Parts: sequence; C-alpha cells; structure tokens
Amino acid sequence: MDDGVICFLGIGSNIGDAPANCAAAVKGISDVSGVRVLRCSSLYKTQPVGFVEQDWFVNGVVEIRTMLGPRALMHAMQGVEGKMGRIRAGKWGPRIIDIDILIYDQLVLDEKDLVIPHAELHKRRFVLVPLNEIAPCAIHPAFGISAHGLLDRLQDNNTVELNSERIPRSMRRGARANKNKQFP
Repeated sequence: MDDGVICFLGIGSNIGDAPANCAAAVKGISDVSGVRVLRCSSLYKTQPVGFVEQDWFVNGVVEIRTMLGPRALMHAMQGVEGKMGRIRAGKWGPRIIDIDILIYDQLVLDEKDLVIPHAELHKRRFVLVPLNEIAPCAIHPAFGISAHGLLDRLQDNNTVELNSERIPRSMRRGARANKNKQFP
C-alpha cells in the first residue's frame, strides 16, 4: 500500500489576526482529502521581504503526508487559500494567507507555474527557522543540504521572532480525526 510522500508547506499571513489565519490554514490543510498533517512548527513574527512597507508577517511550517501529486497538492492549497479569502494581487504584497509547497518528497521540478523545492527556500530565514524547528535533517532535494545546514549558511539577516500565539497543540501534532483519516 502506498503511504504517500512527506512534504513541507510554508504558511504565512499579515492581514487581520495572522496567528488565527495560520491556524485556520492548518485546519483547512488537514481537511483536504489525501493530506494528513503530521506536525506544525511554532509561529514566528517575521519582517517582510521584497515589499517592506507593510505589516510584519506571521509564518510557520507544516509537515504533511500526502497521496496527492505535486500539481494536485498545489491546486488543493490554492483552494484552501481561496476559501480563506486570498486574493492574488502582486508578488510580496499583504495577504490573508499564503501556503507554499517548500519540499515535496525529494522531487526537483521546474515548470512555469510550479517550482519544487520552493525557489527561495534556501534564501529565507522566515522559512528556514520554522523548518529547522520541526525537521532540521530535512534535505533540500536540489542541494543535498539539510535545513539546519542551510540555516547555518544563510545570509538573510531579516528578523524572525517566536510569536507568543501558537497553533493549538492538537494541530501541531495532527488532530485526532486527522490521524485516522483514510487516504483515497
């Protein structure tokens, strides 16, 4: 029986109640058929990158096991974003929620609308800090370097602070109903 693949998703928000938006995103992710949430990092308050004249973000990383292929997973995550009111309006701008595929198993994929691992993963402290928290040994498929190793080599000096609000413990380790959910 195929148990699916391990993936890491980045989540972030800087509109409204950002920690609650991130928690709602984890719930939305766990509701997707063929996806099981395994772990969630703490949430971190992070300095914006690119367009800096906006509110700071709250970011985290979610480890999942999925039966979905990479493109189906991307569409499912866009569906979660859409249900939460995400409007795609420019790169690096404010958003109610952003869900990115960071790592999908050991896949390296470079297509026009889907790049895995995430093209900026190795350059972003706001991704590497929470990834390192839950999976320091996760290997970047293109570089063969662990999350911990990437963080050690990182030149991004943007601020990443532990946020006082957290995703509920039941969601950080996978909700009870989610653990028992059957894959299609």
